[in-house]
Amino acid sequence: MTGKPLGDTARLDAAMAHLADTIEARVGSDPQASYTARLLERGPKQCGKKLGEEAVELALALAAENAGDVAAETADLLYHLLVALRSRGVSLDEVADALARRQGLSGLEEKARRGG
Repeated sequence: MTGKPLGDTARLDAAMAHLADTIEARVGSDPQASYTARLLERGPKQCGKKLGEEAVELALALAAENAGDVAAETADLLYHLLVALRSRGVSLDEVADALARRQGLSGLEEKARRGG
């Protein structure tokens, strides 16, 4: 295995909380003045499309770019993920609940439970 350990989650927790609060504050804002409001106005289908584009950009960065580019693309993906969740009305509490249900299971077990 290569690379550094994932590290402490406290900074990411704080950054994600700030990002979620910022996205929430932009709900209903002027789409001409806020990229977040523009994405949300376009609805879940377009938010999902943009999320997919960002995922591809991250995958390409992982395959060929430096750590700084990977971190930047990951930040873009996380932002678009939170916007897409908000567009569907899926809360971070619901995501946390889904993750909690998977704790203690191997990825293979969890996948088998979902029929995958």
